[in-house]
Amino acid sequence: MVGIRINGKNICVPKDYTILKACESIGINIPTFCHDDRLVPDAACRMCVVEVVGAKNLLTACSTPVTDGMEIYTHSEKVIEARKEILRLILSNHPMDCLTCEKAGNCKLQNYCYEYEVKEVNFDCKEKKFDIDDSNPFYYFDQNKCIMCGKCVRVCSELQCSNAISISERGFETRISTPFNKGIENSDCVSCGNCVSVCPVGALMPKSNEKFRAWEVRKVRTTCSYCGVGCQMDLLVKDDNVVGVEPANGPSNKGLLCVKGKFGYRFINHSDRLKKPLVKRNGKFEEVSWKEAYDIIATKVNYIKTKYGADSFAGLTSARCTNEENYLFQKLFRAVIGTNNVDHCARL
Repeated sequence: MVGIRINGKNICVPKDYTILKACESIGINIPTFCHDDRLVPDAACRMCVVEVVGAKNLLTACSTPVTDGMEIYTHSEKVIEARKEILRLILSNHPMDCLTCEKAGNCKLQNYCYEYEVKEVNFDCKEKKFDIDDSNPFYYFDQNKCIMCGKCVRVCSELQCSNAISISERGFETRISTPFNKGIENSDCVSCGNCVSVCPVGALMPKSNEKFRAWEVRKVRTTCSYCGVGCQMDLLVKDDNVVGVEPANGPSNKGLLCVKGKFGYRFINHSDRLKKPLVKRNGKFEEVSWKEAYDIIATKVNYIKTKYGADSFAGLTSARCTNEENYLFQKLFRAVIGTNNVDHCARL
């Protein structure tokens, strides 16, 4: 442990903490664009700068480790002005289309400009003019809105390990690119959408059939049903319809999802989806209650077991079920029905 002083308050924190983590531990909020606890600190956006007594320059809180006796000021006049200048620099070549941007209400750039009262830009910069890359079937990439925090590149390489995108060129020409600038469709992208989930602005956005604002949806925590890993995610619900998915920081997925979990939610509201049990009567399927369906199943199971024996049954379960559900399924067949004829789709 080391003793440090933050905004006049003495605290003790582990010696491997960064200034940012130390501030978070006592409830002080420091703005960041590029920071993510799962990634190696990059200090690309500079928004987290703080003032440290004795240091010649402002230091980035996300990458600077604490030292014993360090005295830190997170919102001094010097720090506030530096953050305002960073926001002005970003805005100098950023589209000012907040009224129609789908990220409105959930955009860090918009929120920080509001927090730091940045309304005007003092720089005359060349306007970005990139074509929107919509080659991916699930999301689009608007280079014109990119603030070059590099978060998408680091998530793709450090967490997803796909290395589908990288940072190319230098100076004002710096951009997020795919190999030979051939577009996302021709890269090694696996469409996991984790870059979309971490983008702090509207540069990476999912393709959606529904129009909604961040304040119009409620989040419902659930478990992805596509396999047995148990990834946690939040369904974005508007008017009782699922309009999007965000990864949650669950113990098995740590804020990541695959392409199915991130974008494969439209079956929920599909008109062909079965929502009630069906029983065939007189050659036609009819909807019945769950109680009636269970009674029919139990009656037929008992009849078949009595007439033909337990080994006349066989059960096939799915990787889309959780481990607990698969355990209960095989227990039903072995302990209740009395057969070991149980198989699983992922066995081979």
